[in-house]
Amino acid sequence: MKFKLFFEHVQVDEFSATPKYLQLTHSILDAIESGNLKKDDLVPSINELSFELEISRDTAEKGYKYLKKMGVLGSVPGKGYYIVNDNIKQSRRVMLLFNKLSSHKKIIYDAFVETLGEDTAIDFYIYNNDYSFFKNLIRNSNSEEYSHYVIIPHFIDGADNEHEIINTIPKHKLVLLDKRLTKVDGEYAGVYENFEKDIYQALEQALKPLAKYHTLKIIFPEKSYYPKEILKGFNRFCQEYAFTHKVVHNIAAEPIHSGEVYINLMEADLVTLVERLVSMKFKVGKNIGVISYNETALKKIILNGITTISTDFYQMGVKAAELILSGSKEHIEVPFRLTTRSSL
Repeated sequence: MKFKLFFEHVQVDEFSATPKYLQLTHSILDAIESGNLKKDDLVPSINELSFELEISRDTAEKGYKYLKKMGVLGSVPGKGYYIVNDNIKQSRRVMLLFNKLSSHKKIIYDAFVETLGEDTAIDFYIYNNDYSFFKNLIRNSNSEEYSHYVIIPHFIDGADNEHEIINTIPKHKLVLLDKRLTKVDGEYAGVYENFEKDIYQALEQALKPLAKYHTLKIIFPEKSYYPKEILKGFNRFCQEYAFTHKVVHNIAAEPIHSGEVYINLMEADLVTLVERLVSMKFKVGKNIGVISYNETALKKIILNGITTISTDFYQMGVKAAELILSGSKEHIEVPFRLTTRSSL
């Protein structure tokens, strides 16, 4: 193979959630930094790249366009693509681990990448709330390769032991997002939600519309990655303001009565709840209330507008990037907001 050496050093990881065109560009940049690709070296054509790496032609072309924009790659008709500049330095390489993909996580990702800029390589992984998979990703990573590990630590099982594997990461490289972990030792950076305080204060702000209801129910599946601090804040509010309250594990089987407010965390539970309310002909915002976690565009429309409790996910991504850029070990609490709509 003409470009055997190239493909020994330039690869795409099927398990990474990082867009493949970015994996391609960062892999080529790594090969240049390590001296395996040099100025004036020819590189494969887009068709060869697509075939050997098993990526689409559009992905290969997008990666090469990105490198041309950076001034790393050039092309000459009849000659093909070649390295025009090997005097580069990727100052940072980040291992980014999210528990799941969602519209909210995309906001964090986009803000994080945009704020860090083009000279940061990001290896992005989704571990699907699976502690064993997460643990293997950390163990199989080479801490010498990464300047930072940025982690959203939410697990369905294994949460009691999450600190053990995270504590193996050098603390000057660690940034924790969304959640504080009290058992992680040392000085590290963090951007987090204060789950107990946020729901308590949100319900307190909604006290006036809540006054027409007698019971608050929070839908909290038994197998959930959401922090138990949410339940602490919910229970404290209901006790202090004398609301009958209940934690519901299965909304599909829960009896629904007039005078109740339902707070949902999971999008699937919201769909089930809305379907049941519509079929039972409840007047949402009059004899039944609905509050949903995490703002989305559709929640402005569904049921003539659903009241939401939501943190500022954009700021979470920005602040995480700024902590890396500044080298700070600060812990930053991200603001939340209550958006009241007709569902309450």
